[in-house]
Amino acid sequence: MIDLKIPEVGESIQEALLAQWLKKDGETVRKDDVLFVIETDKVTLEIAATADGVLKILVPEGRTVRVGAVVGRIEETVPEKRAEEAKKAPESPAPPLPEQRPPEPSPPPGAAVPGVPAAEGAAASKPVISSAVRALAEEKGVDLSVVTPTGPGGRITEGDVLLFLEQHVPEKPAERAPEPEYPRAVPVPEKGAYPAAGEKTIRKPMSPIRQRIAARLLEARQSTAMLTTFNEIDMTRVQALRRQFGEEFRQKYGIRLGIMSFFLKAAVTALKEMPVVNAFIEGNEIVYHNYYHIGVAIGAERGLVVPVVRNADMLGFAAIERAIADFAKKVEENRLAVSDLEGGTFTITNGGVFGSLLSTPILNPPQSAILGMHKMEDRPVAEGAQVVIRPMMYVALSYDHRIIDGREAVTFLRRIKHLVENPERIMIEI
Repeated sequence: MIDLKIPEVGESIQEALLAQWLKKDGETVRKDDVLFVIETDKVTLEIAATADGVLKILVPEGRTVRVGAVVGRIEETVPEKRAEEAKKAPESPAPPLPEQRPPEPSPPPGAAVPGVPAAEGAAASKPVISSAVRALAEEKGVDLSVVTPTGPGGRITEGDVLLFLEQHVPEKPAERAPEPEYPRAVPVPEKGAYPAAGEKTIRKPMSPIRQRIAARLLEARQSTAMLTTFNEIDMTRVQALRRQFGEEFRQKYGIRLGIMSFFLKAAVTALKEMPVVNAFIEGNEIVYHNYYHIGVAIGAERGLVVPVVRNADMLGFAAIERAIADFAKKVEENRLAVSDLEGGTFTITNGGVFGSLLSTPILNPPQSAILGMHKMEDRPVAEGAQVVIRPMMYVALSYDHRIIDGREAVTFLRRIKHLVENPERIMIEI
């Protein structure tokens, strides 16, 4: 019999929330099957079986338990016993060949989604669906029973729903003639004809991650003198480089050339020139860092996490893009470790992936500055005596005014603007 314990995930973490059991009590499980999910104040982890056997659940989901506590057991299946039972079992006759049937007529348009493979064993194993995925499916009108799950433990992820939408785009309906614009007589309902709307409230406990996020954001607001400066960047040269070398870059390194690597490399160069932006306040001292661990904010289903790209000054574009992609995959699969989140000296967050045009990012204590990227869109700008259309992006630098002066913050952000608008300088480090 094997005990299922809450593992140690960090020195400062003493308890975790048993968020969800992915297998049922008494169910037969295989080695490496994901059994349950735990949440701490920093990460979400999936715990897998270490052997074949029958699961016995001791602690129900939703409980907060101490690290090291036993929450379940696996009663191992003895291989010799299984072999003996297999010998005693009567040999079953070979199944008859299937009858040849004429091909069934294809369904009429709109009756079924073409090209969707039937989910094998749907009755035997129901896919795990999170509330966020269910809400997205309802918003887009997608039947989750025909979506192929790719997540761990048979989960349907938001990416599965979006991929389904891309592969099965409905035909556009024929355009109807515009209705005549004239006022219509709208009947006024009599008083009391409609029932009063019920005042409903739903209470749910905050997850440990959400509690930690709330505490850190409040701490940042209360314990720092935060200020934000803004600028805008012309992304023409970066986009031209990506178009020119993007496919060759992908074929050589197996990863897409994104925008984040340009900003991360520019930030490292600017941090080297202005060390105070890479420093912390500790008591009455300023701690300067001669290394560059850059945090990259990633929006997860359960909250925002900031994994750290370590020694970013020693990495090339491909290594940076690969590190960010690996972190994104870890977040999606709930494999992010506490060590991935610790030790950052500066943070970059990109609200543009969600469509944000402009925002003021909040500091990630104990760091003294954070760079906010935003949506890139074509805008008219003055270039000499002409007005031209350029892909522009607003950027914001929030900083702790106790350690960084306004002159230094503005100069730092202008340096990033200059480097991104002239990406060749990043590559040759001038």
